[in-house]
Amino acid sequence: MGLIVSIVVGGIVGWLASLIMKTSNQTGIIGNVIVGIIGSSLGFWLAGLLGLAAYGTVARWIVSVAGAVVLIWILKKLGIFK
Repeated sequence: MGLIVSIVVGGIVGWLASLIMKTSNQTGIIGNVIVGIIGSSLGFWLAGLLGLAAYGTVARWIVSVAGAVVLIWILKKLGIFK
């Protein structure tokens, strides 16, 4: 059950981040899931480096989407997204 929830939440996070970064036409469902899961991990890692902790559901969503936005920004700089 946890894997299915991770895939669904990763898809939503990746989709929200792609809307923010205006790359929603370039990624499909699989791309959104991958960006969402990896970006969420990146967000929590970066938050930990900064000494921030995400307490509560809303804070966790914000950190997850922010991490996915950072990942898309990195991928844009590498030329993977336009």
